[in-house]
Amino acid sequence: MSNRKFMEGKSVVVTGSGRGIGRAIALELARQGARVVVNDAGVSVDGTAETVSPADEVVQMIKDSGGQAVANRDSVSEYTGAERIIDTALDNFGRIDAVINNAGILRDVMFFKMMPEDWDAVIHTNLDAFYNVLHPVIMPMVRRREPARIVTLSSVAGVL
Repeated sequence: MSNRKFMEGKSVVVTGSGRGIGRAIALELARQGARVVVNDAGVSVDGTAETVSPADEVVQMIKDSGGQAVANRDSVSEYTGAERIIDTALDNFGRIDAVINNAGILRDVMFFKMMPEDWDAVIHTNLDAFYNVLHPVIMPMVRRREPARIVTLSSVAGVL
């Protein structure tokens, strides 16, 4: 069996990678040799602001284990924020080989009790983010004329 790392030299953006599944993905990709943009806006599971930066913590973990990573704290819910996430990868690593679109929030309330601002926050983070993140990365991936990957995750939390 080869000692070659599966993602050696690849550059990967992982949104929502400060905690949970995204964090595990970022750490495993780094273990496999990828250079990782760890994106996390530093918000709690419901999308409200926190004072800690989980992205910085994950980056430090990756660096401590000998990997390469940079933090990005922009929100996927805004197009300009998503552009900055992609720019972070291009500026630091010169290319993007994969995007793992994992960021999401949860307003844990029954639909009939949900306020319009809660709906908007969930839709902007969990749905609009797919367009916001993927739109600015498609052309850099296509121009390279090399294989690239896009993975999007979702949750069953919205099932009634």
